[in-house]
Amino acid sequence: AKSLSTLDQLSRGRLDVGVGTGGPNRPFEAFGVARDTYVARFNEGLRLMKACWTEPTIDFQGRFWQLSGGAMEPKPFQKPNPPIWFGGSHPDALRRAVRHGDAFMGAGSTTTAAFAEQVKVVRAELASAGRQSFPIAKRVYLAVDDDAAAAHRRMASSLERVYGDFGRGLRPVAVAGTPEDCVAGLQAVTDAGAEMIVLNPLDDELGQMERLTAEVVPHL
Repeated sequence: AKSLSTLDQLSRGRLDVGVGTGGPNRPFEAFGVARDTYVARFNEGLRLMKACWTEPTIDFQGRFWQLSGGAMEPKPFQKPNPPIWFGGSHPDALRRAVRHGDAFMGAGSTTTAAFAEQVKVVRAELASAGRQSFPIAKRVYLAVDDDAAAAHRRMASSLERVYGDFGRGLRPVAVAGTPEDCVAGLQAVTDAGAEMIVLNPLDDELGQMERLTAEVVPHL
C-alpha cells in the first residue's frame, strides 16, 4: 500500500493499480498458505490496502492481518485511492471485480470470443449493483506484417518464447496478419466490449508500434 501510494504521489495521480488472485495453481504450501484460503486472503488484503490509503488511523482485525492504531503515509494523490483494475476469467472473479474494483482488464491469453462472454458477466453484475462508471479493457497480443502467414509465424514463435509449452495453445488469442487483418481483429475486440485496448506486440516492438500507429489505429 505504501509503495503504491508513494508512486501515485510521485506521478501526481498517474497510477492505475492492477490486481488479481493469480489463480489456484500456485505453490501456496511453500509459503505456508493454505490453498483453500487464497481468495479470502486476497479479498482481505485488498480491504486492508484500501484502509491504509484512506484512514488516518488504521484499526483492522481480519482473519489474516491485524492492525491496532496503525498509520501509513503518504496517502495517495488520487482520492480515495488509485483506480483498481481487476484481472480474472472465472465468473466469480468477474463479479468480484465489480464488487471490489474500479475497472476490468481482459487477459491477453483470452480469446475475443471468451472476452465477450466475460463482458456479459461484468455488465450483468454492474446492472445488479447499479453501477455505471466502470471501464472495461483488454490486452491483445498482435503482430502486423505485409505477409499474413509471416505474422502468424512470428506470433507463434513469440508466444512460445514467452510462455514455453503453454504458449503453443495461445495462438488463437492473438491478432496477427496484414494491417487490414489487424484492423478487423481489433475491431472485433471493441465490438466484444473493450473500451480500451492495450496493444502488446511481442517482438520488434518499436517497428510494430510504428506500423500500428500509421496503418492500423487510424482505421479503428
